[in-house]
Amino acid sequence: MTPDDRPLPRAEIELEVPFHDVDMMEVAWHGHYVRYLEIARCRLLDAIDYNYPQMRASGFAWPVIDLRLRYAAPALFAQRLRIEARLSEWEHRLKIDYTIRCADTDKRLTRAWTVQVAVGIEDHEMRLASPDALIERLLAWQETQS
Repeated sequence: MTPDDRPLPRAEIELEVPFHDVDMMEVAWHGHYVRYLEIARCRLLDAIDYNYPQMRASGFAWPVIDLRLRYAAPALFAQRLRIEARLSEWEHRLKIDYTIRCADTDKRLTRAWTVQVAVGIEDHEMRLASPDALIERLLAWQETQS
């Protein structure tokens, strides 16, 4: 297996759209989707042991610099959602792809992606390549998958 053939991590969460996230038509407000993505992203980062506390401990912040959401159908009050997060790029940035589906019907509701870059906590400089701390954790995760 070559490094390019190794799997990339993915994670999945389920949640129910709460009342406080919907409008009078019982449709989830579009801005709440970003929070749903964040919950899935944290689950993904936990899988490789490089969530925000580990990022900070390694000397880096990872701000989101780009975000895209494509809505195909609305999420509704009390609907159970399944949100999948998949790491798709990691060498120079973290790009995570997301799919939000109805947990009961598997109907796709939303596709999204986020891009994050490593920024040194002390010098506030953006890194042009992912830090060793991320690469080491990702390689360790890949070893457990073979």
